[in-house]
Formats: sequence, C-alpha cells, structure tokens
Amino acid sequence: MIALLAAFGLVPLLILPLARRLGRRVFFIAALVPLAALVHALVLGPDVVGGGVVAESYSWIPELSVALAVRLDVLSWVMVLIVTGVGVLVLVYCASYFRDEEVGLGRFAAILLAFAGAMYGLVIADDVFLLFVFWEATSVFSYLLIGHYTGSKTSRNAALQALLVTTLGGLVMLVGLVLLAVETGTSSLAQIIALAPDGPLVSTAIVLVLVGALSKSAIVPFHFWLPAAMAAPTPVSAYLHAAAMVKAGIYLIARMAPGFAEMPGWREILVTLGVVTMLIGGLTALRQFDLKLVLAHGTVSQLGFLTVVVGYGTRDSALAGLALLLAHALFKSTLFLSVGIVDHDAGTRDLRKISGLGRRSPALAAVVLVALASMAGLPPTLGFVAKEAVFTSLLEEGLAGAPLAWLALVGVALGSVLTVAYSARFFWGAFARKPGVKEVRPVANNAWFLTPPAILAATGLTLGVLAPLVDGWLSGYSAPFEPDAADPYYLALWHGLEPALGISAVTLAVGLGMFWKRDAVFGAQGRVRTGISAGDGYLAAVRFVDRTAARTTSLTQRGSLPFYLGVILLVFVTAMGAALIGNRTWPAGIRLWDSAAQLGIGLVMVIAAIAATRAG
Repeated sequence: MIALLAAFGLVPLLILPLARRLGRRVFFIAALVPLAALVHALVLGPDVVGGGVVAESYSWIPELSVALAVRLDVLSWVMVLIVTGVGVLVLVYCASYFRDEEVGLGRFAAILLAFAGAMYGLVIADDVFLLFVFWEATSVFSYLLIGHYTGSKTSRNAALQALLVTTLGGLVMLVGLVLLAVETGTSSLAQIIALAPDGPLVSTAIVLVLVGALSKSAIVPFHFWLPAAMAAPTPVSAYLHAAAMVKAGIYLIARMAPGFAEMPGWREILVTLGVVTMLIGGLTALRQFDLKLVLAHGTVSQLGFLTVVVGYGTRDSALAGLALLLAHALFKSTLFLSVGIVDHDAGTRDLRKISGLGRRSPALAAVVLVALASMAGLPPTLGFVAKEAVFTSLLEEGLAGAPLAWLALVGVALGSVLTVAYSARFFWGAFARKPGVKEVRPVANNAWFLTPPAILAATGLTLGVLAPLVDGWLSGYSAPFEPDAADPYYLALWHGLEPALGISAVTLAVGLGMFWKRDAVFGAQGRVRTGISAGDGYLAAVRFVDRTAARTTSLTQRGSLPFYLGVILLVFVTAMGAALIGNRTWPAGIRLWDSAAQLGIGLVMVIAAIAATRAG
C-alpha cells in the first residue's frame, strides 16, 4: 500500500509532459494508477472480509513516534474500492468530456490523480498525523480542481470558499487529534479507538474532531460550500463532491463510532445536525433549475442522511450506514457524470429548456433512471436495501426506548420524501417532453462517454440483487458494536412485509405527490422567508477579516524605517525582559558551543549583521 501511495505521488509528475503529446488520451494513462490500487484491494478482499487486517508501517519521525502507518480493514477496504473504482471511471470519462485543446488539460489530469492518491492515503492511514496530512492535501487539491477555470471569478471564489471552510475545519480537527494522541499515549488511530478513553478532555477532543468531519462533509452550518463548488468541471463534481472528498468526514465519523458513539453528546450532535442538513438540502434541491445544482443540494441532503446513520453508533445502524455509503457513491457519481452528458447534448443544464431528450437518448435515460431509483430507495437497487436497513435499525432502537432514535427516524423519513420528490423532478427535467420547449437534438457521443456512468448504475443495481453477498462483505465493520438483539439484522432485498417497507411505501407516495403538485410546492416555498444563511455568515466573516487586515496594515505599514525598527526593538526588549523577570533558574556555567561548526555559523551571522547595518 505504501508503494501504491508512492506511485500516486510520482506519476502525476509525469502526466504534464505526457499530456502535451497524448492530449486527452493522457487520462487513460492516469487511470492505470487507481486501477492498480483497485486490483490490489480486490486481491486483499477475501482476507479483509474474513476478519483479517492488512497493515504496513515505516518509521517517519521516530523522535515523535510518528510513522507512515497504513491499515486495511473492512471500512477502509470499502472506501478504497469507492475511491479507486470511481476514480478509474471518472478518469476514463474525462477523456470524452474534455477536448485536446482544453486549457490546462495536463495540469487538471495530474491534480485529479494526485487527489485520488490523497484520498487513498486518507482512508488507509492509521497514524492520526498522517491522516491529517492527507486530509489537508485533499482540501488543497480540491481548491485547484474547483478553480480549474482560472478565468472565471465564480470558480475562483468557489475554490477559495471550499478551501477556507475545509482547511479551517481540518485545523480544528488537528487539535482534537493531538489531544487524543496525548491522552492515550499513541498516535495510532486503531489503538486510540480500541482504548476509547473518557473524561472532559476526551469529550472536548472528540467534538473538535467532529468539527473537522462535519465541515469536510458539508453538514450544517458548513453546508454552503458544496453547492458553490459546482462551478468546477463535472468530473470534479462526480468524484470529489459525490464519491470521495465529501465522504471523508463520513468516513471519519464511521471510523470513530465504535469507540466513541456512547460518549455523551456524540449522538445528539450528529443526529440533530444530520436531520437538519437532510431537510434543508432536500427543500433547497426542489427549488433549483440547474440539474447540477439539484444534485448538489441533494448531495448535501444525502450527506446529512449518512451522518445520522453512521453516527448513531449501533450494530444495525453501522451496517446500514456502510451500505448506504456505498450505494450513495454509486448512484450520485452516476448522476453527476450523466449531467455532463446531458449538458453536452442539450447545451444547457436548465431543466426548463430541455425537452425530449429521453426519447432521443434512451440509453442515457435508462442509466439515470436506475441511479435515481437507487437514490429514491426503490427495489431492487442497493439504495433500497440500505434504506430498509436504516428504517429498521432506527425503528427498533425507538421501540427499545431511545427517544433520539424516533427523532432520527422521523427526520430521515421526511428527508426521504424530499429525496423522492427531487429525484422525480430531476428525471422529468432532464428527459421529459415539455410543451412549448424546442426538443433537443443530441450530438453523437463515443461509447466511452456513457460507459462509466452505465457501469456505476449497473453496479448499484447488481449489488442490490446480491444483497446477502454484500452483507457478508460489510458485516465485519459492524461486528465490534454491541449487538442490538439476539437476532441481528442482515442485508437482504426482501425481509417480508415489515414496518420498514411500509415507511418506504409512504415516503414514495408522498414524494411523488409533491412532484405531481410541484408548482404548488414551489409557490409555497417561495412564500417562506428565510433568515440569514450560513453562506451570508461566511461572506460577512470574510469581509470582516478583509477590513481588519486593511486597518491593521494602515496602522503598522507606514513606510517609515525608524518606526519599523522601533517596533522590532520594543517587542524584543519587552519579550526578553518578561522572560528574564519571570526566570527562576540560571545556568551554572557558560557553554560557548556544542560543536566547532557553531563557531563558524556564529561568525557568519556577525558579519551578516554588520553588513546589514552598512547597507545603503
């Protein structure tokens, strides 16, 4: 695994010169690296799902006991399959999405591959400081990919917004990780979770870690950066903002849940914010006319859904959450890639201006329909299997006397109603015939363009049919949790006429009813006045920082050398004087140097200082 990480780091350096010769075919070369990582993970699959753990370690900073420690268990294995599998298909898709004359083509390919490597490293990292390095690397690469269209102010602003939110969240997370490492005496993530310490300091550390996770996965109040990031090219949206980067926060919550789900405040924070995010994202998705923004706000909603489920922290919800995570990666990346094809064919993403595309592109419509069925939770897709598992796990917890489970169940049920409604609206907007709108005449596309989303949609459908097999793959993650009952839940396409099926049927009927009455729903939403949004708060904070920086600069940067030297001298005298006054111990003797080299260095410093005073 460490060798594959090295390949992810080195091959992007070769992509730029290769792109000058190969043009967009360079994406096929780039796809070989995540393909190798995918094959490697599949080879290790039998050992991992059988209960084994694959680990590698290389001493990085031995003085601080920091190592390049990587670890593959069921959770990280599933994430590796998502990161590498979707990564390969997105890179192949790019070869059709872009043209040879695309500005910055080689740079884009190299950065996208480097991002894939950072995500691969993030999900297999076992050292918390290595995890943080990859965590922030994904933010930096995301900034570069979102801002690919450098001539667009919208792209630059969206890239900066995503960078600031996710990076600041990551820095807060770092403080929490350091506290956990100090409290447990180890930087191994697996050992920290196994030890699962408690106390006020640990509770504070976990909350700080959750801030980083929630900001990365666009959970309220950090949700505003994700829709703005749709200024990026469609492959970036399909990979970073559907299958990979936004899953990093969900992954970290799922990783920490076995050790800390019982900690006071954990479930309350994640369930409350998750439900609010799911509802806000779903309601906002119903108001969008840009197909890509429908998916973006729908992604925010689904990330809230995932936060509720993986954060609840019981055996059955853990199994349901991992199944939902896999299903979401498949159907949402399919839909984003399909939007790129729709945009290519229709010349617009405005659903009010697209008509008749379904009749002229039936294969594309079929692919999208399968993905939307999984998102809405219709059989026989993996999305249906996962949603049934979610409803059952929360319902059983509620019946066992957990009030928070009822809040979670009602919240995700209402959110699922909205999911059905905006799924139906998306399909109608992209493929239906609309009176008074000129019908689309799609251009001819090569087979490589539709193949990646078709493979992803087919995978989601196939895994739904093979639900018992998927259960065997995923159940190793939920095993460490305390069993919910003597007869634990298992993934299956059919559990009989159970309450979860009734809940699914009601959400489907109400969601389709909302779509049928979409004009009335849209009008009602328009009459609701909203307060200050999180996005407005972000802009206000940025303006405050800008004004403060300008005022500070005007006060300190006066262009006067005596003023600057006076400030430096004052700070030096004050700091050193305070240190001397507060000092209680003095050295017994004077040591001139530790080695002869220090004498030479000191002489150079003295000469340089004298030269500086004489420079005119």
